[in-house]
Amino acid sequence: MSDTDSLYEKLRTTLRRLERLRSISGLLGWDEQVNLPPGAAGLRAEQNAALAGLIRNEAASPELGRLLEALHGADLLPENKRVVQVATRDFEQANRLGEDFVRSKAELDSHSYHAWAKAREEGRYSIFAPFLARQLDKAREQASLMGRDADPYSYWIDQFDPGMDLQSVEEIFEPLGAELAPLAAKLAEAAASFVPPQMQGFARQGQETLLREVLASMGFDFDHGRLDTALHPFCEGGGQDTRLTTRYDADNPLDSLFSAMHECGHGLYEQGLPDSEAGTALGMAAGMAVHESQSRIWENQVGRGRAFWTRWEPRLRELFPQQMEAISSEDLYLAINHVKPGPVRLDADEVTYNLHIMLRFSLEKRLLEGSLSHAELPEAWNAQARRLLGIEPSCEREGCMQDVHWACGLFGYFPSYTLGNLFAAQLWEKAGLELPGLDAALAYGQCRPLLDWLRKNVHAYARRFDTRELCQHVCGAKLSHKAFISYISGRYFPLHHA
Repeated sequence: MSDTDSLYEKLRTTLRRLERLRSISGLLGWDEQVNLPPGAAGLRAEQNAALAGLIRNEAASPELGRLLEALHGADLLPENKRVVQVATRDFEQANRLGEDFVRSKAELDSHSYHAWAKAREEGRYSIFAPFLARQLDKAREQASLMGRDADPYSYWIDQFDPGMDLQSVEEIFEPLGAELAPLAAKLAEAAASFVPPQMQGFARQGQETLLREVLASMGFDFDHGRLDTALHPFCEGGGQDTRLTTRYDADNPLDSLFSAMHECGHGLYEQGLPDSEAGTALGMAAGMAVHESQSRIWENQVGRGRAFWTRWEPRLRELFPQQMEAISSEDLYLAINHVKPGPVRLDADEVTYNLHIMLRFSLEKRLLEGSLSHAELPEAWNAQARRLLGIEPSCEREGCMQDVHWACGLFGYFPSYTLGNLFAAQLWEKAGLELPGLDAALAYGQCRPLLDWLRKNVHAYARRFDTRELCQHVCGAKLSHKAFISYISGRYFPLHHA
């Protein structure tokens, strides 16, 4: 083995150790939202801070710096050069963020989450507001430490989708919004006469049975994963230990199903990344837009399609014969695809969903720029909801407190949902051309052809490309709104006779 090869293997070992430490932090976060006793919140904040400091020091260690410097410009395979490039970016960022900053940020995230949960439960934004103010200060401080005082929002967008910034997102969002807003209004008007059937009394046990069967059919490996409940559904962990969460409502069984399918899409992506390359660019997700494309394609293109329900409607009726007796197949399908603006993002249909993201995008941009204060947020949120959705939330729990992201300091994440929706539409279009029997397979509950296609065309590339590069490479076209508008029009106009 050459000296270069030996150095590169040492880098891989170091990065793998770092990934394992981060995975421990992720499991602490999962446990905090799933199992933690209320009285242990303070302890967990200290634990998170201690571990965050340890990880930061490992990520910024002089030894790692010397390894990266020695490999810079070395004669490496292209994919190994990409590993060095991404690891160097991460190393430089870790060195700009001192241990004290990282520890205080982790502790704040923990305290903010519990304040948000309490504020939601009691319906009082005033409980959460001071924590949001601190999160905004911390987000601006982090951007400043990275030399990004002038454009903090672009910095945060890049944290979730490397290579993207405010301008590149706006260039995609503006034409999308111009076409989507009138299309959504037209479809909502056409669907207004339909009254979805009441779905009541769906016991949790039956719902969970259905969910586990659906997730297994999608290809989720329960030997390396599990399904639990959380206040706000999420996925945590890597391919060797993938934690999915959902939530159950006896009078809204579709919510648990689509939440679980969404999180399973994230989980399948993680389980499709090679553990042998854990911690390197060859074993990590390309970014959150790509991650969201995987969750949204399973939740929407698959989960809301007729082929999927050809297979799973009989099972739903078998598990809940009395509850489903008065609901026709067509009414069930129309309910699944009902277009009606609502205040809550997680309950939104896929036509109006991106309007929810644009609402958050416009607000968090202003929050980080300082042109909107945390005290003004509820009123500004309601004004944007009226403008974009034509409705106003009935309470702050349906408004600015509905999402967990800002409580955890995840500014810049929201655009990834819409970028993921657009990429999912382009992937679905491409998969349809290359898998002509896809609908027939899904109607028989056979998801493997689609999963294998995604494994080959998305998962296998890991972070060799950024989001836009991957879209161009796989789909042969730049990331845009066109395929999404075509997909929405093709599914919903015939359905609602618009």
